[in-house]
Amino acid sequence: MLFARFLKPLMKNGTLVIVDHKGARHAVGAGAPTVTVHFHDKRLGTRLALHPALYAGEAYMDGTLTVEGGDIFAMLDLIMANLGAAHHHWALRMGRSVERLVTLFNTYNPVAVSRRNVAHHYDLSGQLYETFLDADLQYSMAYFRDPHMSLDDAQEAKIDHIARKLLLEPGMRVLDIGCGWGGLALRLHHRYGARVTGISLSENQIAVAKRRAAASGAAVEFRLQDYRHVAETFDRVVSVGMFEHVGIPHYRRFFDTVRDRLSPDGVALIHTIGRSDGPGATDSWTQKYIFPGGYAPAMSEVVPHMERAGFFITDVEVLRLHYAKTLREWRRRFMAARPKMEKLYDARFCRMWEFFLASAESAFYNTFHVNFQFQLSKRLEAVPITRDYMYSNNSSSHQVKSLDKVVPKTYPQAHHG
Repeated sequence: MLFARFLKPLMKNGTLVIVDHKGARHAVGAGAPTVTVHFHDKRLGTRLALHPALYAGEAYMDGTLTVEGGDIFAMLDLIMANLGAAHHHWALRMGRSVERLVTLFNTYNPVAVSRRNVAHHYDLSGQLYETFLDADLQYSMAYFRDPHMSLDDAQEAKIDHIARKLLLEPGMRVLDIGCGWGGLALRLHHRYGARVTGISLSENQIAVAKRRAAASGAAVEFRLQDYRHVAETFDRVVSVGMFEHVGIPHYRRFFDTVRDRLSPDGVALIHTIGRSDGPGATDSWTQKYIFPGGYAPAMSEVVPHMERAGFFITDVEVLRLHYAKTLREWRRRFMAARPKMEKLYDARFCRMWEFFLASAESAFYNTFHVNFQFQLSKRLEAVPITRDYMYSNNSSSHQVKSLDKVVPKTYPQAHHG
């Protein structure tokens, strides 16, 4: 089998047993763990050898690839662990080079394209996201300050961590670029007294965020707006989980916009998925089915644009494995609610979403995916010269109020697209 021959030089730890459409078994690798997969289409082995990044996901969605025992994560974890160890193999480098060219083309995201890309993912049914996210609907990496924290507590810890880096004071004006369903903006308002404006290109997210603000009595403004169209100046700018959708050709415009929207003494915090192995590519399956126009950058790709925009990079934090733990909990919750989701959508959609969550989790455990937090300022003295304020009990955390009283733990129910 062609795919087995492709994998053979890459598989050093563990065994993948492939049962082809005729029932013949092909073992690749050696030792434990052992994962057995079944190919139900005679063309699948050839397709996977030619374009594994696309056809593995499609085959699982279509049911032409199944895993003995039913756990697609086991297969992905085995393969990605070996691919991560063989990162510099010529075949993988060649595949990434091709994907890189496609990524550069696909991440050209003018406003109209950005709106369409956002709608593809974020304007799905709200019931889907309620299924696996925390009660506050934080759709980004949680911060597991304690490894035994619940998902909800870890998401609150992330917001506190970001707020400390922003050095928030009551009354400060904050721009939240890519505000999602409003959780971050509402918490910055209720906990720290910030006057927040949240923007997103998702009609569903903005509608939900507005309902949440009204239900909690929060003076937080939410707009259906692109970051390139904001005109006001703010004391703080924060963006969590949105930069992945900016697109490589637009990095300079993004950081120029953040600079222009920030007051002279302002501070910005950009939180994004990234890669620690240098510039890469978004795999073709994720581009097609999950995040069209999306890309997780290497640090070397974004820092030059921050420098050219005139920023001082006052702090950089590389957060490792937090997203892997977050994704594991999301996948567990989604799988528990899968029968409900199959009624809402169908089995193929659920297999697509399972593959997405499982492959992302495996990537953060086994390859070079991390999260970056960049703290930026326009003035050298805008932030303290040590990092003590991020962890000191004497920081702005004394302003925290009881969230149970001021922020509804679920947003008002409505019909979701």
